[in-house]
Formats: sequence, C-alpha cells, structure tokens
Amino acid sequence: MPELTEGTTFRDEDWYGEEITDRHFVGCEFHRVDLTEALTRGAAFTGCTFGNVRFNASRHVDSAFTRCVFRRCNLFEAEFTGCKLVGSTFAECDLRPLTVDGGDWSFVALPGADLRGVRFTGVRMREADLTAADLTGATVTGVDLSGATLHRTRLTRADLRGSDLTALDPTQVERAGAVIDAEQAVVIVQTLGFHLG
Repeated sequence: MPELTEGTTFRDEDWYGEEITDRHFVGCEFHRVDLTEALTRGAAFTGCTFGNVRFNASRHVDSAFTRCVFRRCNLFEAEFTGCKLVGSTFAECDLRPLTVDGGDWSFVALPGADLRGVRFTGVRMREADLTAADLTGATVTGVDLSGATLHRTRLTRADLRGSDLTALDPTQVERAGAVIDAEQAVVIVQTLGFHLG
C-alpha cells in the first residue's frame, strides 16, 4: 500500500534529487519546494496545490497529478512519462522545454501557456483547454486532441502528424508552416465544408 499523506502543507523544503516512490498525497499544498532533478515513480498527487515549486529537470514516471493546481512553477526540462494529469490547471508556469510521452492529460487547463518547442507524443489530451496557447515549433504527434479548445492557439511550424484534429477550426488558429499528414488534411478540408470528389 502506498504511504498516504493528507492535508499537509510543505513550505520552503529542499527535495532536490529526491526519489518519491509509491506515495499518495491528497489535498496537500507545496509552496517554494525545490524538486529539481527529483524522480517520482508510481506516486499520486490528488487535489494538491503547487505554488512556486521548482520541477527543473525532474522526471515523473507512471505518476498521477489529478485535479492539481500548478501556479508560477518552473518545469524547465521536466519529463513526464505515462503520467496522468487529468483535470489539472497550469497558471503562470514556465513550461519550456517540457517533454511528455504517453499518459492522460485530458481536461488539463493550459490557457495562454508558452509551449514553444515542447514535445507531446502519444498523449491523451481530450477536452484540454489550449486557448491562446503558443505551440510554435512544438511536437504534438499521436496526441488525442478530441474536444480540445484550440481558439487562438498558435500552431506555427508545429508538427501535428498523427494527432486527432477533429476539434481544430483552421480559421481560428495561427497555422503557418504546421505539418500534418494526408488523413488529417481530409478532416480539415471537411471541417471547412468542402466535399472531396
């Protein structure tokens, strides 16, 4: 059974390089905690708040951050592999460069986020809020973006191949130089009301 920590507030703690395995934090608050180069594996954070937390070069494997709030956190070179972030919110965070491989980021709120050059591969991001997010030069391949909010999203030079773009209105995004495959092109043409003869 994972070790359970509930309703605890952590402030100004140094967890640099810590390995957090099989622990479950519920309703906890983390303020100015240094998680630089930390590793979480099989850890779960449910309904937690992270304020001014440093996740620089941290790695997260098969961990869950569900319904969490990240505010003014630094995720420089952070990596998430097979993680679940369903319903989490990011506000005023430094998210570059970020690498996300697999996992479930459905219902994640990233409005206005600076995601230039980040990598999202094979991730489920159903109904994610990417309103006005900047994904210039990002890699967003094999991502399930069904139902995602993509209003005023910048996709300039982004690699979108293999992703579900059924929620994309090409007239509502910046898309110059974005790369898509032939199957996605058909979907976008149909979105614009054309019929292929």
